[in-house]
Amino acid sequence: MKDRARTGAVFVLVSATALAGCSGLFHSNARPEQVYYLRAPGAGGTEGSSAGSGAGAGVAVGASVGAGSNSVALVPPASLRVTHPLASPGLDTQRIMLVQSDHRMNFYAGSRWPSAVPDVIESLLVQTLRASGAWASIEDTASPFPSDYLLQTAVRRFEADYTSGAAAPVVYVQIDCLIGRGEGREVIASFSASASAPAGANRLSEVVAAFEQASSAALNSLASQAAQAVRDEEQRRPRGPRNPAASGERR
Repeated sequence: MKDRARTGAVFVLVSATALAGCSGLFHSNARPEQVYYLRAPGAGGTEGSSAGSGAGAGVAVGASVGAGSNSVALVPPASLRVTHPLASPGLDTQRIMLVQSDHRMNFYAGSRWPSAVPDVIESLLVQTLRASGAWASIEDTASPFPSDYLLQTAVRRFEADYTSGAAAPVVYVQIDCLIGRGEGREVIASFSASASAPAGANRLSEVVAAFEQASSAALNSLASQAAQAVRDEEQRRPRGPRNPAASGERR
């Protein structure tokens, strides 16, 4: 009996020691994950406010089949629905993407966007189009209201590029677009909006600032081209009452 009691006491002591050791497994010295957000550009601007100080210079904007300038053209009263963006492989993620030499794709450790890239772009795009003041209304994917026109986008590039060999990357943003009529789904224009911005230093805060710079420039270019496409379409269309079912107007 004494041997059994001694054995039981030893088992309890060993078990307590093991549990105390296991409790250390729940403690980590790893840095907490950082979440970065981007702000939409103001109406009529080509650059948004940056999250860092070094990415303001050298923003390059590119566009295909676009309006002559980045200033947003006013369109006749029309509503536009922004559908949920598509994304190239590797971009449908919350992680912040970087590209290295030899076509290697990677992600910054311990950091992410607040949502997947298509969600981030949709939110920024809706804010940018609404701020432009060129439309009767801008609806997002979840809106229950019909619209005169639809805007479908695809995010082709949203990355920090290290392939030049420089210490700091260049951020590239490219968004392909299709605009069609809400009624009949007829495509009236297709175009691409792109921009790039160098990071001021190889620090994540500066890289995020470059993402904001490039995104703002690309979205302003997109807004300008979308407004110009619809303005041209409205001028080509026969003058007549707008379809109440498509525009949401009351009879």
